[in-house]
Amino acid sequence: MGNLSPQQQLVIQRMFGYGAMLFVVLLIGLPLFWMLSGSLKSTQEIYSTDMQWLPSSPLWSNYREAWEAAPFGRFYWNSIVITLFGAGLEIINATFTAYALAYLRFPGKNLIFILILAALMIPNQVTILPNYVFFGSTMQSLIGESWINTYQAIILPGASVAFGTFMMRQAFLGLPREVIDAAKVDGAGHFRILKDVVVPMGKPVIVTFALISLVAKWNDYLWPLVITQTENMRVLTIGISYLFDAEGNNEWGVIMAATFFVVFPLLIVFLFAQRFIIDGLTAGATKG
Repeated sequence: MGNLSPQQQLVIQRMFGYGAMLFVVLLIGLPLFWMLSGSLKSTQEIYSTDMQWLPSSPLWSNYREAWEAAPFGRFYWNSIVITLFGAGLEIINATFTAYALAYLRFPGKNLIFILILAALMIPNQVTILPNYVFFGSTMQSLIGESWINTYQAIILPGASVAFGTFMMRQAFLGLPREVIDAAKVDGAGHFRILKDVVVPMGKPVIVTFALISLVAKWNDYLWPLVITQTENMRVLTIGISYLFDAEGNNEWGVIMAATFFVVFPLLIVFLFAQRFIIDGLTAGATKG
């Protein structure tokens, strides 16, 4: 590129940049488009060797069949309750813990932060058996009632995660210290500083983590599957499995329609909150 002018080099760089972005968009967007297209196709059309990107005759009845094949209304309700309460508790816990680690002085503060970092390296699957035993036999011995197959058993294990605390702490450390010191001079306590100063200034990272938490709770499959036993406690992600045939004779158009039930709310959320995601991730990376 030594013989190219600066303007030509800039054009080539932009071409590579746009090419990379196009590749990522296709990588993410094509599966979603294929799911939406497949949800309107018949099984014969999906299995056809002559691949068609668009359905020849859209079958909107696939959505009705999917909704009627399982109690998706109940599944939706369960997913909404678990997502809102689970994410809410997670956001509150992460915000308070991050504030304490960023601005308070107390013995063992650095050790606690190291333990939080260590928790980031532990897979969630490792805690499934201990949590199941705790909410089952341990709660039975403590209060005389097992919490298996209850909302609280689904929600509480994920009410606090290390990632949110770490992410918010890094962002809070990057906030202007002068503003916080000025609030202290005015006589503000820690709760007021958190509510009136830190949370408003840290809104991008808080909203970003809220979205991450909402998506994680909405898409959770393994733990709700393990801890629930009855159909009326299942969530949307488990509900899709009700449409699969044990012998492999699956109606893929109906299954893709059911999958759209799960994906659609998240697409709407991301559509309206993408600006906060970018701002929040940037804010969380500015302070080490």
